[in-house]
Amino acid sequence: MSSGNRFIGNQPAVSESADYAGLTPDVILNAVEQCGFRTDGRMLALNSYENRVYQVGIEDNVPLIAKFYRPGRWTNASILEEHRFSQELADEEIPVIAPLQVAGNSLLEAAGFRFALYPRQGGHWPELNSQAEREWIGRLIARMHAVGATRPFEHRPRLDVESFGHASCRFLLEHDFLPGHIELAYRTLTEDLLQQITAILQRSGKVKEIRLHGDCHPGNILWAHNGPHFVDLDDCRTGPAIQDLWMLLSGERHEMQGQLIDMLEGYEQFRDFDTRELQLIEPLRTLRIIHYAAWLARRWHDPAFPLAFPWFNTSRYWEEHVLALREQAGLMSEPALTV
Repeated sequence: MSSGNRFIGNQPAVSESADYAGLTPDVILNAVEQCGFRTDGRMLALNSYENRVYQVGIEDNVPLIAKFYRPGRWTNASILEEHRFSQELADEEIPVIAPLQVAGNSLLEAAGFRFALYPRQGGHWPELNSQAEREWIGRLIARMHAVGATRPFEHRPRLDVESFGHASCRFLLEHDFLPGHIELAYRTLTEDLLQQITAILQRSGKVKEIRLHGDCHPGNILWAHNGPHFVDLDDCRTGPAIQDLWMLLSGERHEMQGQLIDMLEGYEQFRDFDTRELQLIEPLRTLRIIHYAAWLARRWHDPAFPLAFPWFNTSRYWEEHVLALREQAGLMSEPALTV
């Protein structure tokens, strides 16, 4: 093992002053080789923006996935907690892709970048067009949640109105992202929405919060010949169980109703579901819409973002964003989905 690679324990995160400009192909390939793997020089950038993720060819073996964490985003303790959660799930034979252990360590460092290595998992994004597929996903999420409910996170964040809602709005307003003719409408609308969300949360009562995948949309599920696999627990956090279910719903209300019934049919074979959480679907969707806009704004200095999201930060984008939020205000006033 080369001395150029370091293992990381619960110590301070790498300095935020680092950026991805120094993450060259040589750095990536050397990092993997310093872990004891002989690369064949082939490297493919995968679809990831928050972190940088690459498929790296290995001589006489299947490729590995190298994930380089965004500098300064997470502490080492929070990343290691993500890794431990992934391994807990894998140990229970839940199809989650956990990081490889290199000399007993999952979080590594090379050239100032923290990274982890993963086995490659083939597959395609699921369409969940059949009742059988939806029930299958429901069973797996329930098993994941059964493990997630056994103990709390200590270092991972909560999904809450402050971080996803208020903090996101403040960032956009304080950094002058909104055009002048949109700012007042956005400010007043989001104030009303966040009050509406808070009222719904209070009305729903104290629902149980557990360790979640946190970002369980179809893009983070790969369906292979042997079924679905969950990938990328980078956003795992504490929150209500419905967070890992609602992002898999799509279409008109009656379509989402049927999809939800199928998923919960599978889910309740392994874990009880609190139906009070159904009224949280549209509030959580609204928070995600607000948070997503602020996430793009926070990353706008990263050269990859203007290239990947050229439609962001235009007058048309903000006008459509406000329109989407107004539609959410109406949806949150409607009765929740039922089962």
